Amino acid sequence: MNIPAIEVRRLRKSYGNNVVLDGVDLTVAAGTVTALLGPNGAGKTTTVHILSTLVRPDGGTASVNGCDLVRDPGNVRAAIGLTGQFSAVDSLLNGEENLLLMARLRHLGEKRSKTRVAELLDQFDLVEAARKPLATYSGGMKRRLDLAMTLVATPSVIFLDEPTTGLDPRSRHTMWDIVRDLVKDGTTVLLTTQQLEEADELAHRIAVLDGGRIVAEGTPDELKRLVPGGHIRLRFADAAALDAASRLLAGSGRDDAGLALTVPSDGGVGALRTVLDRLGAANLEVDDLSIHTPDLDDVFFALTGKKEGTKS
Repeated sequence: MNIPAIEVRRLRKSYGNNVVLDGVDLTVAAGTVTALLGPNGAGKTTTVHILSTLVRPDGGTASVNGCDLVRDPGNVRAAIGLTGQFSAVDSLLNGEENLLLMARLRHLGEKRSKTRVAELLDQFDLVEAARKPLATYSGGMKRRLDLAMTLVATPSVIFLDEPTTGLDPRSRHTMWDIVRDLVKDGTTVLLTTQQLEEADELAHRIAVLDGGRIVAEGTPDELKRLVPGGHIRLRFADAAALDAASRLLAGSGRDDAGLALTVPSDGGVGALRTVLDRLGAANLEVDDLSIHTPDLDDVFFALTGKKEGTKS
């Protein structure tokens, strides 16, 4: 039986009377990306800080690679890497020096440190900038360096707490490609993000936190099917075909000007096949069709009730 990379059961954390985590359960399979979404104060960063042993939980259990966070924090720290919301690079050092410092802190030894730093500078496209002052680095370069520092000791599990905050679209996509490559190599990623598109692009599974609890969990497609609004739009060649289809597909919305029908659907293949089979049995041909499903913005709003939470 494969041990989950991360396993959390009934995790609790409070600060005074403020309950931040109220019985969180979460399982992350090895070699996958799980995204934590939630409004401000939902407990995303607190969860990451507990799992990275920076904060002690008040109750429940949590383990990384089978190592209990409370009883065996040393082995947990040896297995993980953490990239926070804000860059942790030392602006007084250049890129190469930052990586060498981290290698020394990880006790890699002089020879292995130099080899590993060279590997990371190449992997993150920082070779030309390696010995330049940090003041010359763009935001994207600093974030790549930040992630490279996290990977110095080749952790099997990494926590990315809003890793693309403040990046332009090109730099954000570069970071996404880096994360995908890490996962292809077997790394497990727990991601918190304010970019719903980012979660949709990267995550195998998404857990939605609200009020200190996980209110929904599943693949991006599974979560999108939880909320109403999905439909199939069918366009016909003439008004006669539109009339016939409208009578056949009860409950559909009609667009006479566009010669189109909107049929409520969960977006699944089965629903589409059912509609097309009914039309085919009546010898009705469709000129064009498109499938529309709710996006993660719709899911987030429906599950948390706080649209502004997408900014957290």
